[in-house]
Amino acid sequence: MAETSGLNHLGLSVFDLDQTTAFFTEVLGWQEIARDDSYSRNSVTDGNLRLTLWQVDRTHQVTRFDRRTNVGLHHLAIQVETEPQLAELADRVAAWPGVEVEFMPEPLGDGPRRHMMFAEPGGIRLELIWPG
Repeated sequence: MAETSGLNHLGLSVFDLDQTTAFFTEVLGWQEIARDDSYSRNSVTDGNLRLTLWQVDRTHQVTRFDRRTNVGLHHLAIQVETEPQLAELADRVAAWPGVEVEFMPEPLGDGPRRHMMFAEPGGIRLELIWPG
C-alpha cells in the first residue's frame, strides 16, 4: 500500500510569471490563488489541480527545457470533460499569442480518446485530453 495519497501541487519553473499566469487564467479559465511577488511565485488552480509557477532568474542564461535531452517534466496532461470542450479550447489555445501548437486534437490510440499537444508561451509542454 502506498505511503502517499496523491498530488498536492506541481511546481513549474517558468520564463515569464505574468505571461504563464495569464495563459492559465485567461485561456484555460483557472483561478489565481496565491501570488507572492517577493518570492516570484504564483499558484493557479482549476479546482482539482494546483500548479505553483516559479519565475526563473533571467539575470542568468535561461535554458529552455528539451524533453528529448533533459531529465524532468516531459509534459503535463490536463483533462477536459467533453469532446466539444476540447475542440473549443484547442481553438482558443491555438489563437493565444506565443503558443506553439504541436498538433491540434486528434485520436489517441484507437480512440475514442482525443488529445492535443502544445507549449504555452513560456515553453511548458502541455496536453489537453478528453478521455472518451
